[in-house]
Amino acid sequence: MALKLLSGSPFKSIAKLLTVGIFLAGIAGYQFYMRLLHELPDTATLQNVEYQTPLNIYSKEKLLIAQFGGNKRIPLKIEEVPKQLINAFLASEDDNFYQHPGVDYKGLVRAVLQLVLTGKKSQGGSTITMQVTRNFFLSNEKTYTRKLKEIILALKLEREYSKNKILELYLNQIYMGHSAYGVVAATQTYYGKPLNKLSLAEHAMIAGLPKAPSAYNPITNEKRAIIRRNYVLHRMLELMMITEDQYKQAIKQPSTAKLQYTSSEVSAPFVAEMVRQQLFEQYGEGAYTSGMNVYTTISASLQKTANQALQHTLHSYDERHGNKPSPPSAADKSTKFADLPIVGDTYPVTIVSLTNQKATARLQNDSVIDVAWKNSRSANTLRKNLKVGEITRVRKLKNDHWALTQIPKVQGAFVALDPENGAILALVGGFDFTRNKYNRATQAKRQPGSGFKPVIYTAALEHGYSPASLINDAPIVVRDASQENDWRPENYSKRFYGMTSIRKAITYSRNIVSIRLLKEMGIDAGIKTGLRFGFTKEQLPRGLSLALGSGHASPLQMARFFATFANGGFLVVPYFIEHIESSDGKIIFKAKPKIPCPTCSAKQKLKPTQASRVISPQINFLMNSMLRDVVQKGTATDAKVLGRSDLAGKTGTTNDQRDAWFNGFTPSIAASAWVGFDNFTPLGKLETGGVAALPMWVEFMRTALKGTPVQPFIPPKGIIKKGGEFYQSDYSPKLTGQIATASQSKPVKAVKKTTATRKKSTSSSPNSNSSRPSAAKPVVESLF
Repeated sequence: MALKLLSGSPFKSIAKLLTVGIFLAGIAGYQFYMRLLHELPDTATLQNVEYQTPLNIYSKEKLLIAQFGGNKRIPLKIEEVPKQLINAFLASEDDNFYQHPGVDYKGLVRAVLQLVLTGKKSQGGSTITMQVTRNFFLSNEKTYTRKLKEIILALKLEREYSKNKILELYLNQIYMGHSAYGVVAATQTYYGKPLNKLSLAEHAMIAGLPKAPSAYNPITNEKRAIIRRNYVLHRMLELMMITEDQYKQAIKQPSTAKLQYTSSEVSAPFVAEMVRQQLFEQYGEGAYTSGMNVYTTISASLQKTANQALQHTLHSYDERHGNKPSPPSAADKSTKFADLPIVGDTYPVTIVSLTNQKATARLQNDSVIDVAWKNSRSANTLRKNLKVGEITRVRKLKNDHWALTQIPKVQGAFVALDPENGAILALVGGFDFTRNKYNRATQAKRQPGSGFKPVIYTAALEHGYSPASLINDAPIVVRDASQENDWRPENYSKRFYGMTSIRKAITYSRNIVSIRLLKEMGIDAGIKTGLRFGFTKEQLPRGLSLALGSGHASPLQMARFFATFANGGFLVVPYFIEHIESSDGKIIFKAKPKIPCPTCSAKQKLKPTQASRVISPQINFLMNSMLRDVVQKGTATDAKVLGRSDLAGKTGTTNDQRDAWFNGFTPSIAASAWVGFDNFTPLGKLETGGVAALPMWVEFMRTALKGTPVQPFIPPKGIIKKGGEFYQSDYSPKLTGQIATASQSKPVKAVKKTTATRKKSTSSSPNSNSSRPSAAKPVVESLF
């Protein structure tokens, strides 16, 4: 009877419906599966995976300057990972990794049962292979669809890759907290040492991070991190990966993790920013994650010397002007002492005690130092103003003693070039990059002052004058219809010296001589010569003030200009990137600087690898000869302390001492030093280039030239010496207007046309130079 009932029509219908339902569900499931397969990414891309690694910038010695890019990652091969660390990860994340097919079915079943029984999703059941698929291909959304994709991809991954390859991908990609991805970056972030130098407890701490990089982080939550570490160690013990003794010793260890910062080995932040900007312009945001390694032209030792030379020079200026250590600013007062920044070479300190001989202060690292009053110029003022408990700043002197100081308000810049190819060897754009990122070495538009005069004197030599040619250093008035008042230029000394040779004029930086020369040659001659030296029309004002450097230039441009005299007369192009390597070590860029060719004929066609010759060997020799006199006899004699005969250069000082320069060179290096205020405030009386800027150049060159022999100064073919002076062999004396030559037997009275009539100007003997001012009346010039 029961069988008859079961075989009745209602039950047949139900069976048919179930069969159809199962069939349709199978079709739908298959279609859903095929749709998922179609949506899944290609796992073949993992064959040549490119990890997002930061941009690294190095000196030419391969010392780290800077790193750009938020995520820290250093990929490695599975063979390089210590076995103990692998065991720690397996114990922590997936102890059945080498047995399962990519999916832990038991774990999945447990997760499903928990969902059915409690309605809550479980975190379990995710293997290392599934984590790899999630980290490389899928988002972090918690949906059933994503979980199915994860399972399908994991099974596919296991068919296509070896277990060791999958584990390698995992260990390089997993997030470990504090912007660290992968085990190497994690080790450096938390311990600052290689993987093989970590202890068992430290390996377990690292392996415990992927579960919850924030919650189990040894920096932000040490207590929970140790609990997680000990769990990993206990799992290793259960799996017989470690012994009982190893376990007991490891769980007793305190946490040794301490956040490690990527510290540069060479302080060249202005250069690093120049590199970053250039690569960003070329590669966009990808520059920060492509893992490129950029090797610059920067010399680590010279960069360190340049940093120190600039800082010492600016402090010296501050102290000459009686600037005393200032109290903390409003911003500093609202900042905890421990968080106050180190600015340049100045360190925050708290005054602990005061005596008649010294102040005792505490640094941020809690070390206590003695600061003698005698180390600071304003000792009396300091004793009166400082109080116990007050925060101020100190700096370390060359003798390792401490001195009270302040952050200088005055600024400076320094650039050094290799004149043979234009490579930037050292560059400093200001006192402290973190406080002010404006790069004065490359971006500043400052008047070069007398530093520009070699352009005028080069043009004069090319126009037939010699170093012995005499120019009347007498008062001059320049009328400009566009200006309310006439221009009455004068020398820095406020005196006039009569007939003066070009050599003496450049040695002692006589303004009137360069103005008269430019007037005689024509302003166009000065501009054309300036253009040959790499200046632009925008930088070269069309007026007689050009002779005094009234245009504008950056320290880098001035260093390039003087490098021309250092290399024999060739204009080189400054560069700072030597070569770039991709993350896999392939060279993707290599600099090809144009090199001077002294032996090449001017008539030969210029090769792509050759720098352009802008002045002849003869003119270059004569300019070198005169610029050496600036150091030996003139405005830069303080450089003689270096004890070398191959130093040459030119000081530069602008109106009211708003800019102080020294641009100098030897055959092996050219460098420019600048000092001034960003707001163009005058530096003060007597703060000339020889006082304010030259010390920076001298301090740098003392290190830069160490071990470099003095090169002989040999006249090239076409130069003769007569009466103690050098001439070009085809030289013929000029005698026009205010110009006379030393070869004349009698002094020549200077005669000059004005716009109305001829007026006589008194001239002095060529030998009567500096001490007696000229009695000549002003000669009126017109700009038009």
